[in-house]
Amino acid sequence: MTESNQETILLKNCFHIWPGSEDKPLKNNDILIQGGCIKSMGENLETGRETGIKIIDCSDHVVLPGFVNTHHHFYQTLTRNIPAVQNAKLFDWLVYLYEIWKYIDEEAIFYSSLLAMGELLKTGCTLSTDHHYLYPDNISCDIMATQFKAAEILGMRFSPTRGSMSLSRKDGGLPPDTVVQTEDKILKDCERVIHTFHDESERSMRKIVLAPCSPFSVTRELMKQTAALARKYKVRLHTHLAETKDENDYCIQIYNKRPLELMEDCDFIGNDVSFAHGIFFNDDEIRLLKETRTHIAHCPTSNMRLGSGICRVVEMSGKGINIGLGVDGSASNDSSDMLGEIRNALLLQRVRYGASSINATDVLKMATQNGAKLLNFDKLGRIKSGFAADLAVFNVRQMEYAGALSDPVAALVFSGFNHATDYTIVNGQIVVNKGRLTGFDENKIFEKANALSENILRRHVANGSR
Repeated sequence: MTESNQETILLKNCFHIWPGSEDKPLKNNDILIQGGCIKSMGENLETGRETGIKIIDCSDHVVLPGFVNTHHHFYQTLTRNIPAVQNAKLFDWLVYLYEIWKYIDEEAIFYSSLLAMGELLKTGCTLSTDHHYLYPDNISCDIMATQFKAAEILGMRFSPTRGSMSLSRKDGGLPPDTVVQTEDKILKDCERVIHTFHDESERSMRKIVLAPCSPFSVTRELMKQTAALARKYKVRLHTHLAETKDENDYCIQIYNKRPLELMEDCDFIGNDVSFAHGIFFNDDEIRLLKETRTHIAHCPTSNMRLGSGICRVVEMSGKGINIGLGVDGSASNDSSDMLGEIRNALLLQRVRYGASSINATDVLKMATQNGAKLLNFDKLGRIKSGFAADLAVFNVRQMEYAGALSDPVAALVFSGFNHATDYTIVNGQIVVNKGRLTGFDENKIFEKANALSENILRRHVANGSR
């Protein structure tokens, strides 16, 4: 969408605007959007004589910067709530599900991407990554092109990772042989997707991240070579790290190093690196994260779902470590509810650190400015003139917010049971309108995704897998 054919939008008389954590909320102000950007904010804004302007009455709405999801696995939306692993810890959960995931095909990738992004958009998320590390040998399509197609259809800003696994079960890893790739193939395709899709422009709709899956699914050499390749092309790096005690034990047994020390050995640390989870860092490792300005993608719902532990977010944030939020894969969260993730981030930290340790503004900042910083999007995460028009617009004149509107912004975190936006705007385009996706039929997403899920599970059972 070029700036010349993007419509002008006026969000009129917004009940409350939260511009970002450094700025006070604004009451009864307008937001003018032109060319995909926020042009101005203020009371009773004049739009001149321009024709075709779309005016939205926001007198019942709280407007926030669009949320940023820093960790996900879209394909897992097709294997949510599987009874056999509802109560399993991470390694057991992975071993079981790999035998199902190996049947995923191109259509499954496309519709699972629509499903995950659709849920994210409807709960206020405007920028997401996806950690797709599963490359079944029966798939010949361009997986990343398939995902970008889904993102373009829905209008989502997208910064996926080219994930990878090179260690199958026969090599001491967890996945079956049919979903891993050779390291040469992985590195060549990483370079291809950077050349094909990566866009470093100021308000880019697509950026690439390189992301070996984990220390127990790739070799140390692949970690090193991926880090070198990312630095060559100046793209970001990502991996799972320090998520469970089992992972710590694995790294000590195989490498005689704790996970973070292994990453340091691979040069997989620094301001261009983010680690998903980061639960089991000790004090010395937290100091190293601070010194190297490495980012953390915190996934509270998944950590609770799998019983993995509680990330030391309050302590790390207090030391200046940048922490974003991620919903994680929908088989370990079972939803892609971004506003729900913000609420869980608040509550889980209070379990460990107490009621006064973290507030609504802290977690909203993690979900906006911090996430944009983690994914290297400078003009996102705040409502400010010149920033991208990525906005989440929530109607709070509803029963579930009654009695909570003495603080309308915090009400979205503390109160309510329906986390859906009335409007979600990405790059100046309305992608959720009155609670419904504008880019694709939601009923078709449900029908196709459900049918694909059933087919994958049937194939799993028919082939005698666990």
